Amino acid sequence: MPELQARGAGADHQVVKSLGGVEVLSVNVNIEVVRVDARCTADGAVCPACGVWSNQVHGAYLRFPADVPSGKRSVVLHLRVRRFLCGNSGCARRTFVEQIPGLNTPT
Repeated sequence: MPELQARGAGADHQVVKSLGGVEVLSVNVNIEVVRVDARCTADGAVCPACGVWSNQVHGAYLRFPADVPSGKRSVVLHLRVRRFLCGNSGCARRTFVEQIPGLNTPT
């Protein structure tokens, strides 16, 4: 998994692991918390109900996957995900949220 070298106020270097399909927009470091703002980068997503590809964005919002410690600091991830409209008129699911394996996939 690639790593992003980030610099923050009060810290020489913090290493933040990045995931495929996710762009790290900013990393803010203080004495107690590392805050990572990120967004998904895919052009679209597949409806989990019917399998039809969609790139028609219905909206977006922030998700906050479980925080994890990094040394003595807690790491807070602010992940911006998009909700897509399903392009299949026969699908019972009208909208769905893009999924990033390991971050916001349903368990």
